[in-house]
Amino acid sequence: MDDREAMRQALDCAHAVEGRTSPRPPVGAVVVRDNVVVGKGATSPPYGPHAEVHALREAGELARGADLYVTLEPCCVTIHTPPCTQAIIEAGIRRVIMATCDPNPRVCELGIAQLRSAGIEVVVGIEEEEARAIVRPFSTFITRNRPYVTAKWAMTLDGKLAARTGDSYWISGPQARIWVHNLRDRVDAIMVGAGTVRSDDPMLNVRLSAEQQAYARAPRQGPARVVFSTNGDLPINSKLLQPELAAGTYVFVGESCSAERRQRLQACGVELIVLPENAQRELDLQTVLQDLAQRGLMHVLLEGGNRLLGSAFDQGLIDHVAAFIAPKLIGGAAAYTPVGGQGLAAMRDARILEHVHTQIIEGDVLIEGDLPERDDATS
Repeated sequence: MDDREAMRQALDCAHAVEGRTSPRPPVGAVVVRDNVVVGKGATSPPYGPHAEVHALREAGELARGADLYVTLEPCCVTIHTPPCTQAIIEAGIRRVIMATCDPNPRVCELGIAQLRSAGIEVVVGIEEEEARAIVRPFSTFITRNRPYVTAKWAMTLDGKLAARTGDSYWISGPQARIWVHNLRDRVDAIMVGAGTVRSDDPMLNVRLSAEQQAYARAPRQGPARVVFSTNGDLPINSKLLQPELAAGTYVFVGESCSAERRQRLQACGVELIVLPENAQRELDLQTVLQDLAQRGLMHVLLEGGNRLLGSAFDQGLIDHVAAFIAPKLIGGAAAYTPVGGQGLAAMRDARILEHVHTQIIEGDVLIEGDLPERDDATS
């Protein structure tokens, strides 16, 4: 078993706990002795043992003189749990192979230094690109004081989110929707605007069979459901306001939301958060995201609508894009396009995706990529 093969197994462990570790990063680890995996582990939910500790415990005495593969630099400070570097040293690990360094600038490479000072060989950079992608939400969370934001939409070939009547079921095919549910399964929250609640009446939950799961992830209560509605004008019969979904739903409203609407929403069982409005008498998306960060949510999926995505784009708050293009045409000048807002005045100013990945899923084209941080973006 070579280093890449072993690290692939560690990455699989990390993927399996995405969306289940916030506000800590999802990390995977494996212990290899004589080319055999003798221990595996992944980050526990908050305040539980880290991936390295799980892997070392499973390996037991076989860890002495073995190699440890871990997707992220082991921690070297005590916060809620003892430092992993200490556990690695005490276990007698011979060599530590890590995919990438800790993105936290306060501790980056300190773990490496501790291990090397204890005489342990350290190798960095095996499968680094994928490992960095896994912890990118954590990196944004700790450096920008807000969750990592993924914007997702499905549109027709002529760029429409729905027909002129508002009908949008379904733009993409069944396999594309399974992909989206797997995306939902690894985020901490799904956010929509009030218009999407009124037009689509979404559930914003994960609906996957065991066979449809990309990874065998553990069950969880989330993702949280978030509704962005300045005036709180939501239909009382919305699925999100029913008992089975309301308990995990946050509704953000502005101070102009009437007392009657506030009482009605609270009576449904949602958590109502009232925030100040900006100069345009609207909720500020940056403020909402900061509130979610304070609740420990690291990765938010924006699923629409047009105004919410436009606001996120205008403020430079979108970090990643996942867009499906279906081979369909519906036309209509009045039909909505995915991203509203003020937009840009010149093509030369267009935001260009980086690390672009495309694939075809049952005829639908998926385009994914990262939006680089804008110089004037709110932080």
